[in-house]
Amino acid sequence: MLRSLMFVLLTAFCSVALAAGPQPVVSYSKKAKFQDVRDDLKLAIESKGLVIDYHAFINQMIERTGKDVGSTRKVYVDVQAFVFCSAALSRKMMEADPANAAMCPYSITVYATASDPDKIVVAYRRPWRPDGSPASQAALKEVAALLDAIARTALGMK
Repeated sequence: MLRSLMFVLLTAFCSVALAAGPQPVVSYSKKAKFQDVRDDLKLAIESKGLVIDYHAFINQMIERTGKDVGSTRKVYVDVQAFVFCSAALSRKMMEADPANAAMCPYSITVYATASDPDKIVVAYRRPWRPDGSPASQAALKEVAALLDAIARTALGMK
């Protein structure tokens, strides 16, 4: 009986702790042309003095492999991602905690779904961990602020 009660309490506590954390994906959107927002995203990254390491054409992969996995559903009109890093912020977060290397490189995606092709979405994974030292948490917040500023700039939200 006591074990059952402890299990229920522990499960409830963990559920509340996880629910209290931030959402793992941040996204913003507006009605626009895909190419315009994609180009604005690229400029927003480069205007911060950052170099794009990789430009992923995700939609091409999804379209190419759909039949191989037994799916014909069109998910996107287009979806692309830019992968990049900030030497200063990445070093800061990894010096705070070497495990933060898992947060690098950064990636911001731009997409338009087949169901709503005029709504262009810019999204990124929030660099967040529920654990870590205050220095680690502070460094990850700086990275999150950078990603958020870039995403907002790409959509003209500033």
